Amino acid sequence: MRLPDFEAWAMFAAVVEHRSFTDAARALGVSKATVSKAVTRLEQHLDTSLFHRTSRRLSLTESGRRLVAHAERILSEGVAAEEAARDETAELSGTVRLGAPMTFGLLRIAPLIAQFCKENPLVDVDLQLSDAHIDLVEAGLDATIRIADMPDSSLRARKLADVMLHVVASPAYLAERGRPVHPSDLSGHHCLCYSNSPTPGVWRFFGPGRQHVVVQVHARLTVNSGEAMLPALGEGIGIARLPDFIVGDALAAGDLEEILHDWRPPALGLHLVTPPSRLRPARVEALLDFLVRHHDC
Repeated sequence: MRLPDFEAWAMFAAVVEHRSFTDAARALGVSKATVSKAVTRLEQHLDTSLFHRTSRRLSLTESGRRLVAHAERILSEGVAAEEAARDETAELSGTVRLGAPMTFGLLRIAPLIAQFCKENPLVDVDLQLSDAHIDLVEAGLDATIRIADMPDSSLRARKLADVMLHVVASPAYLAERGRPVHPSDLSGHHCLCYSNSPTPGVWRFFGPGRQHVVVQVHARLTVNSGEAMLPALGEGIGIARLPDFIVGDALAAGDLEEILHDWRPPALGLHLVTPPSRLRPARVEALLDFLVRHHDC
């Protein structure tokens, strides 16, 4: 059996990551000629071109696009294996890159990261907060927190908890427009919708006797941040579906009221998502274990 050319695959992945042979060679600490020869060797073995090369531009061919994920996995597995071997005898150190939703990250994850950094002074954390759906492999993240229904994918997702949604409005809005008693009543109301949802204007509810109701609502405001709905809620603009970590304080203070108590939107899952590889540096495992122990919805 002929062994795969692991070095060539890894150098191909490096060229894709750095978008040039020169920058890949610099990052790998080898000559540009070494990288070029390795990629050419791989192309000859596969009998296909991986890059379109011009004097000004380097781009992947269709074959290159299909194979780049395999190359990235080979490179990351090798790096992780070496780091795991070193970590067995070394103190935790290095950088962990973690993603999280904006508001949940600010309120719940950032305090945990501060505590983790205090307990592990040689570990640096690159925390990236965004409500947009990010490809964590492409973004170079070691892990990400997601609050969503997780579709089947090559990623590994560990569900930590359910995140319950509350249907809320201000007392002023309810006094002016009336209080819905059934999800179908929402069709006559203004609603605030979350644009990162797969179907922002389609709201689902489960009620007594396992009833399932789907409602098309009028989106008076559509926004990609749940926290950004709070001012509009306070001004009585409409009704929103939001998790407890965003509206809990306002509900407790009476600034917002929960409606449709007998009808619940489907719960979302709080997931810890990692790339497919089971090999991870000890510093990454340490942070993930810390988040699992201390997470709070």
